[in-house]
Parts: sequence; structure tokens; C-alpha cells
Amino acid sequence: MIKCEELYRIFKDNKIDFYTGVPDSTFADWMKFLADEHGKGLSNIVACNECEAIAISAGYYLATNRIGVVYMQNSGEGKAINPLASLCDSEIYSIPLILMIGWRGEPQEKDEPQHKKMGRIMIPLLETLDIPYKILPGNVEGTRRVITEIKEIAEATMAPVAVIIKKGTIEKYEAIKKMENIYEMTREDALKVIADILDGTEAIISTTGKLSRELFEYRVQKNETPRDFYTVGSMGCSASVALGIALQKPQRNIFIFDGDGAVLMQMGSLATIGHYKPKNLKHVIFDNASHDSTGGQPTVSSTVNFKEIALSCGYINATEVKTREELIIECKKMKDEEGPNLLVVNINRGSRKDLGRPTTSPIQNKITFMNFLKEG
Repeated sequence: MIKCEELYRIFKDNKIDFYTGVPDSTFADWMKFLADEHGKGLSNIVACNECEAIAISAGYYLATNRIGVVYMQNSGEGKAINPLASLCDSEIYSIPLILMIGWRGEPQEKDEPQHKKMGRIMIPLLETLDIPYKILPGNVEGTRRVITEIKEIAEATMAPVAVIIKKGTIEKYEAIKKMENIYEMTREDALKVIADILDGTEAIISTTGKLSRELFEYRVQKNETPRDFYTVGSMGCSASVALGIALQKPQRNIFIFDGDGAVLMQMGSLATIGHYKPKNLKHVIFDNASHDSTGGQPTVSSTVNFKEIALSCGYINATEVKTREELIIECKKMKDEEGPNLLVVNINRGSRKDLGRPTTSPIQNKITFMNFLKEG
């Protein structure tokens, strides 16, 4: 393994000190290091999605004639295809950058189902895009050679290149900057309050990450069959899935259990929901200002007013709560009000260390959910 400080020194020796992207758990410790060092010799711009990060790095190059690093999970590689192929490619603007990609779903390695396909096609996809790549070794000399060579390739071809990071390549790093927990509830506390208020006829579409895992476990804890749609991948798409359902099932209340990072990634979905105005759509954002599932890296939600954005997009009602008592009051109101409406729940970051994962497959969950929608 290589220490974050050593990796940073290698990048710096290669005159690379600009980073942007979306965090990945594969190199969560590197993300902590970048957050600590931002403004102290390097720049780290937290992007809302990978397309944006590619464009930010392109802008950095246009302004400085220097190469930046765009970090992402390999699921983000799929999302970033458009700007890679139509902005940075050598046949268009020929803008060099270094992709730093975490290899989730590596073949023969155990991982969650949503990562398996991208794990298999990550390298073929890079090859299809004509993006040269190297796998980062877990030692200083090998890493120095890889970073130096990959930068030289980027400069020679004037196009994107990639460095692939396997799990366990980067050593643990203890963050200096720590986010304070200042609210009354955790995400799990809040979702239990809401689930207990609902009468069981509502369809819940929950976002990727720990929120879906917590909701699944709460159903099991209550001796209920997990019947919600757990969006285990496709970060940011839960609201759009819910809109598609709500427009076809107008007599049933449809709840979205969303996260701040997911909403920021696909914030245009709020405009679409506000335009079509499904009266039965209820949107809950559990906002802890962090990417909790990838290590707690900060999002930019601390400077975003989701409530005002939703109202500007055409939501009928929007409110924000910070306490259990406020949540109970507003959730009961939301259940009975015509939508679309939004409830932002301010929560602490973090989760139980023993939090499990759904014990049923995505296809089994899909079938159970579709059968539930057919009822009533």
C-alpha cells in the first residue's frame, strides 16, 4: 500500500495539484487527505457529478495549460462518457486530463450486484474510448513510474488518460478536518420515524447507499416483507424512478427517500417533477452534507437551499426540519397534502457499524415491489 502523503508528493513532483470529482470508497482515505490539504498547495473541487468534474478539469486546463485529476468510482466512468467523447477527445478539443478510477466490481472479487457489470466492462470501455490506462501499484517506486508515464502519455496525445485504483492500494488516513454532528437524529432515526407514520399503502423508492440498507433492515426488524424499491445503483435516479411510477399510479402516494449527494447529482429531476406536478409524489431528502456511503466526504449541500430550489421548480410545498418533533408534524402534513412536495430532514452523518445489506437480490426486490404496486 502507499501512503496518501507519498501519493501526493508524486503528483506534486509531476506538477499536478488540481483535483476534482465524486468520491469513491475504493480510495476514501485519499479523499480525506484532499479535503484536509485543499488550499494548502492543492485545489480540490467537490463536484456534484462526474460529467461536471470532467468539464471543471477541462476549464482548468484551458485557463492554465496544466493537467488536472478527475477522481470517480468506475460507475462514474459510464456517466462521464459524453464529455470524454465530445469535449476532451482528441478529435474535438483535445484536452488532456488524468482519470483516477476506483475499481468496484473487479472480476473474481466479492462486491455488490450493482458493481458487477461495470467492474467487467470498465477496461473495455476505456479501450473503446481510446483512453490509455495503467493500474496503480501499491508501492512508491511503482506508483512514481505509473504517474510519470501516464502524464507523459496525456501530454503526448493531448487527450484523457486513466489510472485505475484497486481496493487496498492506498493506506488508511486519519482526517484532521472532522464534520461535527449537531442535529438530533441520524438518518436511520429519521427514516424510522417516517416509516412508522406511513400507513403501509405508500410506495417508497429509496436512494442508493446506506439509506436503502437501513430501510431494508427496518422492514425485517418489524417482521415485514421488504417491499420498497431499493435503488442500489444509479445514484441520483431515485426521484426520476418515482416520477415514472407516480404518473402511472395517481391513486397511490409515492414517497422518495433521497440523499443530499444523490439530489445534487441529478438536480434537474426536481425541475421535471415540478413541471409535471404529480399530486401523489412526496420527496424526502435526508441531508447530512456528506457522501456517507463512500466515507463521509462532504457534499456542497451546506450552501444549497433545497427547499427554495424545489419551490422554484414548481413543487407545491417544501419545508425543512431539524428535530424529531418537527419531523413528526411535517411528515403527517405531507402525507395528506397534495404534491409534489418536499421535506428536507437535517441529520447527522454516520451509521451503525453493523449495518448489513439487502439479503435479497435486486431482481427479487423488483418483483416484490411490482407485485406490491399491483395491490390496492
